[in-house]
Amino acid sequence: MKKYQIGYTTGVFDLFHIGHLNILRKSKELCDFLIVEVTSDEQTMKKKNRMPIIPYNERIQIIESIRYVDKVVTTLLSSGDVGSALQIKAWKKYKYNALFKGDDSKGTDVYNKLEVYLKARGVDVVYFPYTKGTSSSKLSLYLEKTLVDNQFSRTHD
Repeated sequence: MKKYQIGYTTGVFDLFHIGHLNILRKSKELCDFLIVEVTSDEQTMKKKNRMPIIPYNERIQIIESIRYVDKVVTTLLSSGDVGSALQIKAWKKYKYNALFKGDDSKGTDVYNKLEVYLKARGVDVVYFPYTKGTSSSKLSLYLEKTLVDNQFSRTHD
């Protein structure tokens, strides 16, 4: 039996990469049943001030196809929800025993408050080391720069 019965993680999962896979694999290694929330476009815009490149429905299909994932859920979004409110809402609905996140969230105001709330309910927050050298934001910036550079060279040849 694994350490946790129900695990929960959340992410945008835009431009899916090895860091995303690492979080899902490591999460599943610690729980019997892994629930993964795919962050909506609206919530991504609030959080990162940009829209994902990959459409929401396609990101859901990608995560559903990964063997480590037992259930995919959509963002439980209400107007005004920010920060830890979404994970608290998810805990109330799914009663997970562990929340898994990359360690880039550790120590933030949102996660400090969330840890206190969840710990009082017997839920652990488990952080995994951030995969160095890769991120959807970096990939997105690289693609934008490449497209702009290619567009510029085509118009000036």
